[in-house]
Amino acid sequence: MSTSVLDPDAPLKIAYLTYRGKPHVGGQGVYTRHLTKALADLGHTVEVFGGQPYPILDDRVTLTELPSLDTFNEYFPGRFPGFWELKTREDALEMAQFVTGVFPEPLAFSARAARELKPRAREFDLVHDNQCLGYGILKIEEKIPTIVTLHHPITKDRELEMSHAKSWAKRWSVGRWYSFVKMQGKVASKMPRIVVVSQNSIDDIHTDMGVEVDRMRLVPVGVDPDLFKPLAHVERRPGRLITTASADVALKGLSYLLEAMAKLRTERDITLTIIGKPRPGHSMDLIDSYGLAAHIEFVSGVTDERIVELYAEAEMAVVPSLYEGFSLPAIEAMCSGTPLVATDGGALPEVTGIDGDTVIGCTAGDVDSLAAAITRGLDSPELRARVGAAGRQRVLDRWTWKKCAEQTVEQYREVLAMPQNVAKLRVNGRL
Repeated sequence: MSTSVLDPDAPLKIAYLTYRGKPHVGGQGVYTRHLTKALADLGHTVEVFGGQPYPILDDRVTLTELPSLDTFNEYFPGRFPGFWELKTREDALEMAQFVTGVFPEPLAFSARAARELKPRAREFDLVHDNQCLGYGILKIEEKIPTIVTLHHPITKDRELEMSHAKSWAKRWSVGRWYSFVKMQGKVASKMPRIVVVSQNSIDDIHTDMGVEVDRMRLVPVGVDPDLFKPLAHVERRPGRLITTASADVALKGLSYLLEAMAKLRTERDITLTIIGKPRPGHSMDLIDSYGLAAHIEFVSGVTDERIVELYAEAEMAVVPSLYEGFSLPAIEAMCSGTPLVATDGGALPEVTGIDGDTVIGCTAGDVDSLAAAITRGLDSPELRARVGAAGRQRVLDRWTWKKCAEQTVEQYREVLAMPQNVAKLRVNGRL
């Protein structure tokens, strides 16, 4: 092969890793789907190695499935696998972590990816890991140039779950569950380049995980402005709110929105669309205890086009998160022209902009502040119109998947040009 792989205009062959790929909610699956499509649009060849739930991909992007024990699927979360399901060493590793209370997917997936890629090292110029950071990624990086995307430090998830644990037994259980975070910090610290989606996350990754700042680069995520756009033919439904709930965890703040909604329903008729599946847990308990079931609609498994229609039907979108490393739902709502209520958790102010201009802001973890922000928006059509229009323009000016892909490729080029990676390319016959 010629030395064209180091040419700034040369098409690249990329192995992209994602241990989870939920298609419509959850940042990993959405990021994977849109980034790989945008990379294909730029002329690069991408093969995705994915675990369950498998991502939905563009027709030009190949999916290689790396099946797990799928213990946390959306139909039977926390199911106990049968011993007859243990067919590989990686299955046994996953089972061992699962039965001892550790979230097993990052470590097990990275081991499966390392096994799969070992005989295929000569086929790829670069590996792009999407926030797995299991020990297997280090084995891959020994043979193939590797870059990592880290959306936010999972330490924040752990901190918030610990703070909401009501007993020492629950705190011990949460700490055990999140023990994989230590592994991720060790792996991240050894990676030559980490792509991070916000400055806030860069600061937090440095503080919480000890990753050197000079190893990280800011590449924000994007949105498709031709898909997420205002729909003039769709009428907004008075009092209709919309939010996205990828998981019932403290980090996402859904419980605060439900409590705020219960407060507001004592004086006004409001309803809520939740993009996500209802799951047994704290939020469903709150819905029942507050008598909100008749006023909440869960929507899942629908097309992106239908999601855009749901945004168009809502008077406001709400991101009630206690922490976000970026927030794709925020910029999708803004790009749709739907006025956004959002907290100041994590990177959200960096993303959403100025209160009263591009967002209706409130304090993270404060029910009264969230309720007041929703009230402020519902009571002022002028405010909603101004924030909706300015929010869309803010996204158009800053975040598209094309820009994200172009900046990601710039990082690919820098990683490939590192002397140790040039040597790997030569050994693999890529130069």
